[in-house]
Amino acid sequence: MLVDHINPPELAKPSGFAHATRFRDIVHLAGQTALTPEGTIVDGGIVAQFRQALANVIAALEAAGGKPQNLLSVTIYLLDIPGYQANAKEIGRLWRELVGEAYPAMAGIGVTALWQPEALVEIQAVAALGSEPA
Repeated sequence: MLVDHINPPELAKPSGFAHATRFRDIVHLAGQTALTPEGTIVDGGIVAQFRQALANVIAALEAAGGKPQNLLSVTIYLLDIPGYQANAKEIGRLWRELVGEAYPAMAGIGVTALWQPEALVEIQAVAALGSEPA
């Protein structure tokens, strides 16, 4: 059985990883920060970075043949949990705008650093293609 490695052109070129890997109907989505296609982290704080990171996850998922409603689990790595919590309403609005009302299993984890020093958030996910929420 082969694993498909998926690297959509609208995301920054990966080095040493794939943006998504697909085996049958399961898609593992690499951790995405607020990296632009040009290779820089967006300005604007946690809300702007959350939007870009989530958009990057969705772009990788769509390139693998999925849609946001196929998300099974999402892990959000955060440098500043209180900052994220303080902006929870705006982040929730962004979630509904980009993903809809589907809420997969989720975890928020505080970390001391991410790969890009200016990144505040990283989002990693798993999806099952062909699945629809109940």
